[in-house]
Amino acid sequence: MLHYLFDWLQSIGFPGAGVFQYITFRSSMAVITSLAISLLMGRRIINYLQKKQIGEVVRDLGLEGQLRKKGTPTMGGIIILASILIPTLLFGNLQNVYVRIMLITTLWLGMVGFADDYIKTFKKDKEGLSGRLKILGQVIVGLLVGLTMYLSDEIVVRERVLPENGEYKTVMVQQSDKESPPPVYITRDVKGTITTIPFLKDNEFDYSMIVWFLGDKAGKWGWVVFVILIILIVTAVSNGANMTDGLDGLATGTSTIIGVTLGILAYLSGNIIYSDYLNIMYIPNTGELVIFMSAFVGATIGFLWYNSYPAQVFMGDTGSLSLGGIIAVYAILIRKELLIPILCGVFFIESLSVVIQVAYFKYTKKRHGEGRRVFKMAPLHHHYQILGYPEAKIVTRFWIVGIFLAVIAVLTLKVR
Repeated sequence: MLHYLFDWLQSIGFPGAGVFQYITFRSSMAVITSLAISLLMGRRIINYLQKKQIGEVVRDLGLEGQLRKKGTPTMGGIIILASILIPTLLFGNLQNVYVRIMLITTLWLGMVGFADDYIKTFKKDKEGLSGRLKILGQVIVGLLVGLTMYLSDEIVVRERVLPENGEYKTVMVQQSDKESPPPVYITRDVKGTITTIPFLKDNEFDYSMIVWFLGDKAGKWGWVVFVILIILIVTAVSNGANMTDGLDGLATGTSTIIGVTLGILAYLSGNIIYSDYLNIMYIPNTGELVIFMSAFVGATIGFLWYNSYPAQVFMGDTGSLSLGGIIAVYAILIRKELLIPILCGVFFIESLSVVIQVAYFKYTKKRHGEGRRVFKMAPLHHHYQILGYPEAKIVTRFWIVGIFLAVIAVLTLKVR
């Protein structure tokens, strides 16, 4: 909203109004505002939740310190959502299609998570929203994002082509040594299912290549593959974040690390100078996503103030489903979804531990008549709890792993 006000102020020559055009300035303001909202509003929301006795329902799994969490206010994801949405609305350009997609994703998954928490806390149903309805909510988001990317003319990538392929917008000159003349490229904005694939020198991959055997129809069917993949990614990462939210500060801190990394990648991909220097895909207008991710990072850091061990509030599914979905959609929009197994490695291994545990238990029960387990308990963080590691130490070490994976993700820009 302030974006339009400052545009008007600049048009009438108001001194200093032009600073609002800089993404770095608006991103800084978004971080500060989201951090302030989460810290100031957080205390009031926690007091309100305590007053209404909206506390965590804890199943006794025999874990150390688990029963002490009983009654701790939950549904704290409301703090995160408000701290993301308000700064984005204030400092973001709402005409930008990428910003609108992220706002809708945040609101929709927040409502799905809120419905689950509401049923658990107010209806006293420990099961909450049925698994099928959760999946349906995530599928709807994935389908909406995929169709928007397919139908919207604003969502394009800029690719280099040879001059004889036609006349396009910009002439880019690639630097070369003095002995040979620099090759000249012509760039054009195209719609397509192109994405970034890590560690390869020619790091662009088109999903239509998967259905190459369809010939001229491969382009259209490539979109079908792309949309299906988007749905799977959104569902997987959203549920992965939900499974990770089992220890104080674990999901919050991990999401912050991922958010900072995605913000860096979006800034580089949305800047024509840096993307050309790094020889990575340039995606017009995605720089505006940095404002959203700045609000995301500020919100999670502010929430961590109350969610760190020992937690004064839990985010509940209102927060965890939203955080995972936001991360997935954001990575898809900047064409970095193939980095998710690395960048979101903590979410990935937590989900994988559950899949391995369930699959092995069913297999051994069928084969030997008695179910056996790979881990002491799944998700993985509970395995370490049973082994006797203190909760705070487990969380801190998972954060360190998350930082390590984030560094690897950034290095893929040049290490290929």
